[in-house]
Amino acid sequence: MPPVSAGLLLFRERGGGIEVLLVHPGGPYWKRRDRGAWSIPKGEIAPGEDAADAAAREFAEELGIPAPSGPRIPLAPRRQPGGKLVRAWAVRADLDPSRITSNTVSIEWPPRSGHRQPFPEVDRAAWFPLATARDKIVKGQVGFLDDLARVLKASPEP
Repeated sequence: MPPVSAGLLLFRERGGGIEVLLVHPGGPYWKRRDRGAWSIPKGEIAPGEDAADAAAREFAEELGIPAPSGPRIPLAPRRQPGGKLVRAWAVRADLDPSRITSNTVSIEWPPRSGHRQPFPEVDRAAWFPLATARDKIVKGQVGFLDDLARVLKASPEP
């Protein structure tokens, strides 16, 4: 069975439009990638863990701050090109992305060297207008942005 991840899509209103918070993966593989490289803060659900709890835990691990409180708007789960299923919730919140402090992961670098180095799981976070976010986010997560736009159009005050 493919792994299942859970994450949070933060959104806020700025200048009459909606912005979303995306994170950029850390490590040498992603260093020079931008278009199609950003993601919602997310991670795998541990066996027996509640998906919404996993989303909050992963948010805290990747950004170094607690997940925001407030109503969670469920978005349709999305199957990623590699087979992983991602469950996500949208949350209206605001935060300063310059204050994030991600956890680290150990990666063999350079490849096949046998030497492992720590890298931040997330090297930066940023707010993007929905149109820009569509260009930045990984292909398999674009649907979350579409879902959010539909929800907000139907009910501007979730």
